[in-house]
Amino acid sequence: MNLLSIEHLSKSYSRRQLFDDTSFFLQEGEKVGIIGINGTGKSTLLKIMAGLEETDEGTVTKANHAVIAYLPQHPVFDPEMTALDCVLAGHRELSGPESGQAEERDHQDEAALVTKAKTMLTKLGVSNFDQKSGELSGGQRKRLALVSVLLKEADILLLDEPTNHLDHEMADWLEEQLKQRKEALVMITHDRYFLDSVCNRIAEVDKGKLYSYDTNYAGYLELKAQREEMAQATELKRQNILRTELAWVQRGARARSTKQKARLERYEELKNRKAPETDGQVELGSISTRLGRTTLEARHVEKGYGDRILIHDFSYIFLKNDRVAFIGANGCGKTTLMKLLTGKEQPDSGEIIVGQTVKIGYYAQEVTHMDPNMRVIDYVREVAEFVPTTEGSVSAAKMLERFLFEGSEQYTEIGRLSGGEKRRLNLLRVLMGAPNVLILDEPTNDLDITTLTVLEDYLDHFEGIVIIVSHDRYFLDRTVSRIFAFEEGGHLQQYEGNYSDYALRKSMEAQEFDSITEAGNGGRKETSGERGESARATWKKPARKLKFTYQEQKDYDTIEQEMADLEDLVCRLDEDILKAATDFVRLNELSKQKEEASAKLEEKMERWMYLEEKAARIEAGELEENTENE
Repeated sequence: MNLLSIEHLSKSYSRRQLFDDTSFFLQEGEKVGIIGINGTGKSTLLKIMAGLEETDEGTVTKANHAVIAYLPQHPVFDPEMTALDCVLAGHRELSGPESGQAEERDHQDEAALVTKAKTMLTKLGVSNFDQKSGELSGGQRKRLALVSVLLKEADILLLDEPTNHLDHEMADWLEEQLKQRKEALVMITHDRYFLDSVCNRIAEVDKGKLYSYDTNYAGYLELKAQREEMAQATELKRQNILRTELAWVQRGARARSTKQKARLERYEELKNRKAPETDGQVELGSISTRLGRTTLEARHVEKGYGDRILIHDFSYIFLKNDRVAFIGANGCGKTTLMKLLTGKEQPDSGEIIVGQTVKIGYYAQEVTHMDPNMRVIDYVREVAEFVPTTEGSVSAAKMLERFLFEGSEQYTEIGRLSGGEKRRLNLLRVLMGAPNVLILDEPTNDLDITTLTVLEDYLDHFEGIVIIVSHDRYFLDRTVSRIFAFEEGGHLQQYEGNYSDYALRKSMEAQEFDSITEAGNGGRKETSGERGESARATWKKPARKLKFTYQEQKDYDTIEQEMADLEDLVCRLDEDILKAATDFVRLNELSKQKEEASAKLEEKMERWMYLEEKAARIEAGELEENTENE
């Protein structure tokens, strides 16, 4: 049954055409993911479905019985209301009961609703039900609104970025909730694993049109490629016909017959037909400055607030080209650690050592310094007019074009941009500083999938250290090779590999723990409550001898030969430089090659020193540190 129909939709904001005579239909039980580049009108489309925005042209038809529940991107609550009251607002029946039995039934229903609300809030990390909403963060308020929507008995759920500000466990819980629910669902999200798991249809907003694909995200990628190939093939055929018709027109029509007039009209129609537009993409040349011997180091860092310890005795030396992620529950201290690394906050004890050549670019979770009256191009020029890239020096205006801010859009006031466009602009501002240590705190919030894909490719070639805080499992799988997980008491446990490797390791540890516990209980499995009480008290992971990781062993076996080869190369380049003393073009080329080889040799020497030190510790029989059992 058709629950919602939008036909011949047209909608504009200022001079921007969001939708141009397009249509959308929603059937019972469908779970639709809306995707598209930021600023194309995805949130506007949801507001039109919810009845909060009017169309310029077109009709919106909703089934008579259909009830809609809408989660906005940035919910607003009365700052004086408690968290629980914010969730329950609009759910309670205010009409008086007609009888004592009806009154008792209402009380029972209310009690069940409150219990369900508290359970959901706890699952989403909100445990102080009496805290005023004005004291909560934007992410916590978003979770209140999400619970309020999930409590409603609706036929259609409209969710705008429901996974933003959710940690991995919360996202897994929400994923299961939405998969089990029978209501029709339309949601905007950039979490590709979430789209793949929950949705059975993808609707793409592209250049004013809506394209529907009856599949999940993985299937959408394949079908979209086929659609674009067909469009290009059609365009190629049009161009071939047009060339033939143009040759005929240039020869001149020999008669004014009806047939000749029809052919002229066909030529005009082919000439005026629009060619298929290709997607704009964020293009990034590698932007960074050289990183010296001393990089970024944390030594026995401690940080807490009141009686709560967020970070306990954290030490780590960030190596050149490190790709490190920090994960953990919301509020565990991830952003605090990023602020410690950037010097925005100071540790209670321990120290953060920053090398002289280190240039940190910090892409913060919350963008707070954007003047809504400032023009887009002036916001970027505040950092730099030109930026060095692998392709040479590039102007701020050219970089804005690569970030999909074309022509007149560069002179638009920031206040007119969508939330996602502001995030994209802020990312460019950070990169314009040419950092060699890039810290990304929740970069996937509000960035569209196209931008995320290109950012992932850019990080593959970024010549520097990348430190990421993110709950996006797909993004972590694509970008990192080492993970630090926040655990109880502010301990950070190190895991090698990406997020999937980490999840597999945790799953195996949980199975091992269950086997040990079951054996200790005479075959009886321990309940989750018993496990929570006794886990750290009754089970210790056996200490293991320190050893190389697979990559470290591989490096250790080959690094001396690589250093010798680089030393030989530097010597040969020195000889060539002496021979080319009068050839300035050749001399400049050889000098650049020597500088690159010397930098690589220095990096290999640092890695060799680290591996030699660890090899000595292994030979001495040291045990591997085990912070989980401290």
